Amino acid sequence: MTDHPILLKADELGRIEIVQRDGVLCVRRDIRAARWWARAFAYRAAAREARALAKLEGVDGVPALLGWNGRELLRSYMAGRPMQQAQPRDPAYYRDALRLLAQLHRHGIVHNDLAKEPNWLVRADGRPGLVDFQIAWTRGKRGRLFRLLAREDLRHLLKHKRTYCAHALTARQWTMLNTPAPHSRLWRATGKRLYKLIARRLFGYWDNEGKGRVRDS
Repeated sequence: MTDHPILLKADELGRIEIVQRDGVLCVRRDIRAARWWARAFAYRAAAREARALAKLEGVDGVPALLGWNGRELLRSYMAGRPMQQAQPRDPAYYRDALRLLAQLHRHGIVHNDLAKEPNWLVRADGRPGLVDFQIAWTRGKRGRLFRLLAREDLRHLLKHKRTYCAHALTARQWTMLNTPAPHSRLWRATGKRLYKLIARRLFGYWDNEGKGRVRDS
């Protein structure tokens, strides 16, 4: 591996790169490269990710927080491929993914962005991994809203399972897929189009790619 950073994503919220620190690979989110008008949002998103990773310390399948100084966030590197490339078709992957989500929720964390396939990794050993906790629920309170959001985490996983491994869906899982939460139905009917417009025009995000564009400058 070269000593030079490997760019994963660069957009209005900054740069995400694979770097080496003391000979160890890690991933750096550098918000100093954010556009001036997005800097406050980039800071809040990175701080939220740092809180989530700190609370999930020791959970297998989630990066370890290595550092956050208000300008750059460092997390451990997990070898693997994003879901849209690996296209996992083994039912075992989804069983492990359900267990991983259960661990997140037990720690009071909801990911909130699992519709994006790049946030799911298929690691080198075939097991699932989760990245990008910028909009995670980190309050820890497990009230009604938490349960609704946690259910949507699960529904998004089941949507991916329907795409790549539909034959392994249980009757209960099909029922959950066909009954989105009320707030999810409201979101699709009202705010989702505006969100897509903003995300695509300003940040270059697309639902299934979620990669963001590489800025020219």
